[in-house]
Amino acid sequence: MRLCARGLVAAFTISMLSAISHAQALDQALIDAAKKEGRVVWYTTQIVNQFARPAAEAFEKKYGIRVDYIRADSNEVALRILNEGRAGKVQADVFDGTAAVASLKKENLVLQWTPEGAKGLPANATDEAGYWVATNLYVLTPGYNTDLVPKGAAPKTFEDLLDPRWKGKIVWNTASSPSAAGGFIGVVLTAMGEEKGRAYLKELAKQNVAGIQVAARQVLDQVIAGEYAIALNIFNNHAVISAAKGAPSEWIAMNPAMAVLSVISVTKDAPHTNAGKLFLEFLVSEEGQKLYRDAEYMPMNPAVQARDPSLRPDGERFKAITFTPEQIETNMPKWAGIFREYFR
Repeated sequence: MRLCARGLVAAFTISMLSAISHAQALDQALIDAAKKEGRVVWYTTQIVNQFARPAAEAFEKKYGIRVDYIRADSNEVALRILNEGRAGKVQADVFDGTAAVASLKKENLVLQWTPEGAKGLPANATDEAGYWVATNLYVLTPGYNTDLVPKGAAPKTFEDLLDPRWKGKIVWNTASSPSAAGGFIGVVLTAMGEEKGRAYLKELAKQNVAGIQVAARQVLDQVIAGEYAIALNIFNNHAVISAAKGAPSEWIAMNPAMAVLSVISVTKDAPHTNAGKLFLEFLVSEEGQKLYRDAEYMPMNPAVQARDPSLRPDGERFKAITFTPEQIETNMPKWAGIFREYFR
């Protein structure tokens, strides 16, 4: 029995070493192929100075591979790649966002591939079919100007937003995006149900919520500038970043919040496929995840904590409903339709 046990241990050890050796060989093969391509084109929704530029520079320093990035919102990224695909001239190697991948999958423009580094991420961080992997978590909540909203007076619940004192003082983004009116409507309907949710939204419409079609970051900037007191569905980490720079900015842990996955994918038939794959491996690695942490984002890797842990819903004091890119793609037309019905 002892000999058999020793034999099994030896066989297992050899198997493990062989697997590690094989993985290392695959990694080196990918690195060599990526370096031969020498370039990766990244269409990103990430803020340039906050994350895109530092991430590109870190990757270039590590591998000597040039990163060219173009910044746009999720809808613009999807449209750009869609047009390139239909013209047969795909330029992007990788792209990220909260919803773009869902529509591009339907057009056969996304490569089915899961990076090795994704194995260390939570189960919901990867697409079962292998089309995307989440790099970071966005949590969308109301935010407010601390100079315009007295201490202790900030609305804590959805119902508090109906207080007459806030009439004409609330703003949101009107784009068809989770970080806009559509996303807020989606959370309300999901949390309250169709009947109660619609009744609530009818009451909210009486508050004369201002609508501006700009990025969620710019909506918060309008609030910080004093144009409005409260913003709906802003990224809560943006409020923290601004407050650290001295801005009158704070976010509200309103239950439930909307949590969305920021995902990244390799474009099918990309001109630099191997460089694109290596870039994804880099972003989901512990080294890459620390870049998200350093940019005040919430990394997906549980081993890399956000600098401000309170930003992440804990399921008790602060709760959130998480939406995948596919859920956003499926439901956004309905949410946008309700926005037009009640708020236009």
